[in-house]
Amino acid sequence: MSRRKKGRKKVLCVIGTRPEAIKLAPVVLALREQSWCDLCVVATAQHREMLDDVLRFFGIAPDRDLDLMRENQGLSEFAARALAALDAVLVAVEPDVVVAQGDTTTVLAAAIAAFYRRLPFCHVEAGLRTHDLHQPFPEEFNRVVTSRVTRLHFAPTERSKTNLLQEAVPEQHILVTGNTVIDALYWAVERRPPLPVEIGADKRLILATVHRRENFGAPLRRITAAVRHIVEADPSVEVLLPVHPNPNVREVVRRDLGRLDRVRLVPPLNYEGFVAALMRSHFVLTDSGGVQEEAPALGKPVLVMRAVTERPEALDAGVARLVGTDSELIVAEAQRLLADPEWYRRMARGASPYGDGHAAERIVAAIAAM
Repeated sequence: MSRRKKGRKKVLCVIGTRPEAIKLAPVVLALREQSWCDLCVVATAQHREMLDDVLRFFGIAPDRDLDLMRENQGLSEFAARALAALDAVLVAVEPDVVVAQGDTTTVLAAAIAAFYRRLPFCHVEAGLRTHDLHQPFPEEFNRVVTSRVTRLHFAPTERSKTNLLQEAVPEQHILVTGNTVIDALYWAVERRPPLPVEIGADKRLILATVHRRENFGAPLRRITAAVRHIVEADPSVEVLLPVHPNPNVREVVRRDLGRLDRVRLVPPLNYEGFVAALMRSHFVLTDSGGVQEEAPALGKPVLVMRAVTERPEALDAGVARLVGTDSELIVAEAQRLLADPEWYRRMARGASPYGDGHAAERIVAAIAAM
């Protein structure tokens, strides 16, 4: 059993993947400074190497590392192991509150484990919805179920709050905080990270990321065909594509793009390297969620290679466009950004609909008041 110091609140933060580490790091750092807080950070290591790198960058050492990642792990297999392992941690630590961020299997397991132990669960980045349980898969399912057992919903935007209200979540259990990814991004930008690869000074850099399960197979091949067309049509362009380690991504990307001179295929970038690449980029091609939030805050237009997005605020603000995985549409929108300076300026306005960099402060204050 873990003894609680008198007059203090024991907060357990659960982190599993690289995006969770980035977005929960500002909350962990803020909690660490609170006199009322006994903090315990638990890593499931749903992503091992990518998670460790981010935690090192932010100076966070997990108090408990469950090391659950296995090669080619299935969703059910990981969920079962994570639920059992996290339940054991709750028994040992006896927290007053459990906090997790996002929509991964780690978050779902943490929410269920807390519910089973009748512990309040706080969900950072609550209320994102596509209203299609299969897109993105399994993230939409994870966040919908997580919301059912959450005590405090930290919604990044008013739209996210509206989604929760439409699902009958009591308004007093929702707090609009902004997104902690902006807190993390500003923290990293202030440290002026170096660009991890050499890019010609005369080149316009397109930063591309692909990893979504729903884009495996034919959609990914359409994406790589579009990238090839963009590069071959414009000698001023260079593409930087950090290759996701999943073989469903890695093998296709290397086969389709590996021999192109101005396509730089690199291993996954650490967080500071990614921020540096984002700062240097002309615009971004992505199927990621977090990049849709980060890029607009730095004035970088985003072309979202997904059929739907749970982050429509950037679309509404005109700083991102949904292009799906249609090769012709991806190429057309990319070439428009490259050829039309006025259109580029309209999308590169630096509008950040996802927060002001103070989300973690609001979250910590709300946890203190529970």
